[in-house]
Amino acid sequence: MHNRSTGSTITAPRNGQPQSPADAMAAPPPPVAFHYAQTDSFVELLSRLGASLLVSTYQANKLLAVRVQGPGLSVLVRTFDRPMGIAVDPRRLTLGTRNQIWTLRNAPDIAPRIEPAGAHDACYLPRSAHVTGDIGIHEMAWCDDELWMVSTRFSCLATLDKDYSFVPRWQPPFITALAAEDRCHLNGLAIRDGRATFVTALGETDTAGGWRAAKANGGVLIDIASGETVARGLSMPHSPRWHDGQLWVLESGTGGVARVDLATGHRETVLNLPGFTRGWALVGHYAFVGLSKIRPTSAMAGVSIAERRHELKCGVAAVDLNRGVMVGLLEFQTAVEELFDVQLLKYRFLEVIGFQKEAVDHTFVVPPGATPRVPIPEGQRGTS
Repeated sequence: MHNRSTGSTITAPRNGQPQSPADAMAAPPPPVAFHYAQTDSFVELLSRLGASLLVSTYQANKLLAVRVQGPGLSVLVRTFDRPMGIAVDPRRLTLGTRNQIWTLRNAPDIAPRIEPAGAHDACYLPRSAHVTGDIGIHEMAWCDDELWMVSTRFSCLATLDKDYSFVPRWQPPFITALAAEDRCHLNGLAIRDGRATFVTALGETDTAGGWRAAKANGGVLIDIASGETVARGLSMPHSPRWHDGQLWVLESGTGGVARVDLATGHRETVLNLPGFTRGWALVGHYAFVGLSKIRPTSAMAGVSIAERRHELKCGVAAVDLNRGVMVGLLEFQTAVEELFDVQLLKYRFLEVIGFQKEAVDHTFVVPPGATPRVPIPEGQRGTS
């Protein structure tokens, strides 16, 4: 492993513990130096794929962009309020936060001019935000030109409309009401052939927080179209993915990466990793899997990964799915302890313009050749 620091700091609660009301009124916690380490094999794989990674960490309130730079990695740090699900395509990046969904657009004509000049091949700029309220946004995905998202708090899948906080589109058949009660901890969303197809939940329960009692092995994988439960007995499942003609899921409660047989519901664990597995990007026979530590205050009775609590790492594991082995690792050693989502973009060195510096105030995108040529009618002119 090669150690690296971004040269920046992250202000975050130590050990990922939430603040009490008294703490919130006191001085903010001191910044924590952000250090990470990576294996040469992780860098080599990301370089060979010609790609960068986006990683969200709600615990540290950051969106991280992981890029190859020289023989190592460069990690870009951008601040958002409790960032969770990420939906990406070549022209846009959408990020779910505590009470908003941010859309950032790629401006490829600006990218080459960002310092160091000629190094960047993509630049994502904030363009709009939709206020949802705190609906517990988890995974999101683009289906054609429509954004689908998991609202964990309302136990539903939803889309957006400019006139509403969100538009409920689907609920598991065992959920009987649209209520802000996190009844089953719906969390993950899989897309197949451009359609929302499978979801994961931590239980088949219909009472407020009812999933908590059996979270060690009460998890389910559900077919959206039929409403049928494809697999039961999963340990805190997250991040279902349809990839290369197969259905995959992360069993966070075991640190497992599993393949699910649609006909039988049987799951085959391909490998177990040293972390709470959640959020991943698959490309070819490789996967980049998010790993999190477990907070000391987390109630994880009966969940097998809790027995390895002190061995767990936070970072991103590179996995060969064919061989069932970890082939590389990016480990966050300080400041960041819990991840939610991991997405891969086919850009070697992307930029994300955030809000903590003045760059967003001085970066403008207008239509090509845009020049105001039509006189404004006198009645429409502003007055001073």
